[in-house]
Amino acid sequence: MVDNSRAPPWGASLVLVLATALAGAMGGIVTRSGKEPWYSQLDKSSLTPPDWVFGIVWPSLFSLMTLSALLVLWRAGSSNAASRALGIYFAMLMVNIGWSLFFFGLKQVPLSLGVLAALWLLILAMMGEFSRISKPAAWLQLPYLVWVTFAGYLNLYIWSANPAG
Repeated sequence: MVDNSRAPPWGASLVLVLATALAGAMGGIVTRSGKEPWYSQLDKSSLTPPDWVFGIVWPSLFSLMTLSALLVLWRAGSSNAASRALGIYFAMLMVNIGWSLFFFGLKQVPLSLGVLAALWLLILAMMGEFSRISKPAAWLQLPYLVWVTFAGYLNLYIWSANPAG
């Protein structure tokens, strides 16, 4: 149920923004600490973007994620009214960190592909729940879904081209 009669829930909004920023920072820390020299030695797809692209894409995606979740929260009017959608959102954030941990931290490429598949399904579920409250919020997740699909291809390529990786 959508309640537009109340002011936006600022406390819940702050928690949402901070949690999303923390998830992005944690993924970034794990990535930076586990990346080299391992990652540069892997055989990668010719479609793998240069490193600087990731530095633009991920902050942009996290900004869209945050905006999308805020739209859901504000449109719903309370964290209670948006609890199902935001529950999936927070689960998605945890699985997002999990991919960085499995891929870069533990260098478990096959397991990280499974985590990525779970992330993809969570993004779809999140988009479905978000659309019940705010269609624009759901559409704002589309670039993230596309990027995670592409990341799945890159992850699969690394697994197949680097059997020991």
